Amino acid sequence: MSHKSQTHSFHIPVMGLAYTVDSPIKVAKYGISSVISIVDDFLIEKMNEYYSNKFKIPYQEISTKVEDYRAKRITAYLNTVDTIAKQTFSNLKKSFEEKSGEFEKYIEMLPDFSMLKQNFTKKFENYTLKEDALHWIHNNLKMGSIDVNIMTKLDKVNFRKNEQLPTEFNDAHAALRGFANSNLESSVVLSAGMNPRLYSYFESFEDFFPNESGYLKKKIILKVSDYRSALIQGKFLAKKGIWVTEYRIESGLNCGGHAFATDGFLMGPILEEFKTKKDQLIQSAHELMVKALEAKNIPFPAQPFDLKITAQGGVGTSEEHEFLLNHYNVDSVGWGSPFLLVPEATTVDSNSIEKLKKATEKELFLSNVSPLGVPFNSLKDSSNDLIKNNRIVNDKPGSSCPKKFLALGLDAKGKPLCTASKKYQIAQLEELYSQNLDNTTFDKKSKLITDKTCLCEGLANAAIINYNMPHKGEDQGVAICPGPNVAYFTKELSLKEMVRHIYGKTNVITTSNRPHFFIKELSMYVDYFSNKVDEFQDSFTKKQEKYLTNFKNNLNNGIAYYHQLFSDSINNFEASNDNLLLELEQLRKELLEIKIPILQVV
Repeated sequence: MSHKSQTHSFHIPVMGLAYTVDSPIKVAKYGISSVISIVDDFLIEKMNEYYSNKFKIPYQEISTKVEDYRAKRITAYLNTVDTIAKQTFSNLKKSFEEKSGEFEKYIEMLPDFSMLKQNFTKKFENYTLKEDALHWIHNNLKMGSIDVNIMTKLDKVNFRKNEQLPTEFNDAHAALRGFANSNLESSVVLSAGMNPRLYSYFESFEDFFPNESGYLKKKIILKVSDYRSALIQGKFLAKKGIWVTEYRIESGLNCGGHAFATDGFLMGPILEEFKTKKDQLIQSAHELMVKALEAKNIPFPAQPFDLKITAQGGVGTSEEHEFLLNHYNVDSVGWGSPFLLVPEATTVDSNSIEKLKKATEKELFLSNVSPLGVPFNSLKDSSNDLIKNNRIVNDKPGSSCPKKFLALGLDAKGKPLCTASKKYQIAQLEELYSQNLDNTTFDKKSKLITDKTCLCEGLANAAIINYNMPHKGEDQGVAICPGPNVAYFTKELSLKEMVRHIYGKTNVITTSNRPHFFIKELSMYVDYFSNKVDEFQDSFTKKQEKYLTNFKNNLNNGIAYYHQLFSDSINNFEASNDNLLLELEQLRKELLEIKIPILQVV
């Protein structure tokens, strides 16, 4: 399906826990797809109550005493979102006679290349009857998809009265069940790599298998960082009779939230591989899926299902957007961080919006704060950081850890333990004290312990603040995790302004020195590589030598690929190609100067 036949050629990816938790309620009626994080059932329960009251939908509280409360809360909220989105979309379609109505806004925001917009203009010149117009609108206008995200690693074991519950009550399993039991006809985005047990659990729900007419009610989108992992995961699911309908390629470093760095593979070469091997991806999975469906006596399609390839991470101009669509044939481009400055699309507290407007490249950095142990995009001086640092100064490090979604370690009793919790940090610091280390070593090691922060609360609090929701327990402030790209967006924007910027009808970026998103990602990888070399300096092993050599080779191959790409006059970017080649050469030299230590053979 070409992007021209879709409503929009962009989507809003998942952000934090709160930032896109109600985005579909805000934007689905305009044909814009967005993604809700379904990790935090406490926040989801509060959102369900808030929106049920607002739209006068009957609401029944689901307390933690209810069996399977996590899945039930998620199902209930997703059904509420679905009801509201359909209702507001229906009202929008009826508003076509009002000149300043929502319908007008829907049509106006469509890209000019959209077939829908072109057909609408043609048709409405000929329609004299209101009934005909309404009929056309009813049959042709589409709502944006209400997709959900599950971070596959967040799958901790749960207990009831000290008794361990079966696997299907693990966090990610319960979230999947919550989505599977909802009324939504949309996709679940799986991020953070493969979880075989969770992937196998998909077989329990018939909505993920085709029905008699070959329709998939619920679909799977895999967020991947390279072709090989897409191939492996796609085949794993196909062997169970399950089709992956989209691979969502995200930059390893130039994105918001957790940054899952590749081994030096860059976005351009990765997209090139998907473009050239897409048919292989489809065929290999189709054959395996047909076999599995036959064995299960489920009707199987003669022709492979559609497969979309989408991309996201650091895209900030209409030129970059169009380049991804036209050069790599991607079906849609994810625009995340810039939407944090669009209150009509996301939920961000006013204090964080002010900080985001002022944030420069210096204030946006990769931090060590996540309990997952994965680099995490952070904003300097977020209220979450200020509160955490204040606790450390007052000798009260760590969080009370009420939600435990990131509690992936175990304490002495085999119960989940988070590295951001008071319990963990105090025990670790006591252990350090007992080692009688010199001050410098002690400070360095204690910082690694107390750096970890409570993201379960921090990433959810913006919604609690925005909607004045009651909140128990200690304040964790707001943790916000934009990608570096937000540095070039400096003011609050309306939805219409942002969409016009994406489609090149206006430009909201005032700075003239914003780097091309491929160059920005490469410079981040060169820095990342340099830090890795320093990190391994003291205890260098054969394994690390192999990792660094491989990483450097991949970066050099990426640079060679970009050299070819930027030398080709067909690809004319907004910055002159000569400029891009100069920046590329500069980064190549920087990389050359980073020396991998030589392993001393004793």
